Amino acid sequence: MTTTTTQRENLPTELRQRCEVWTRVMGYHRPVSQFNLGKRSEHCERHHFSQQAAGL
Repeated sequence: MTTTTTQRENLPTELRQRCEVWTRVMGYHRPVSQFNLGKRSEHCERHHFSQQAAGL
């Protein structure tokens, strides 16, 4: 187990910080928290690919 994992598990909830997720939409970046319900649902259904897995 790494030190980071151990620290996260032992950190009290009130000291944890929310992670903001951003994604690219229509050529610009935007936080997912500002999406409407339909766009959030669509974002959850997306498939994420990596160049290594695609063999590029």
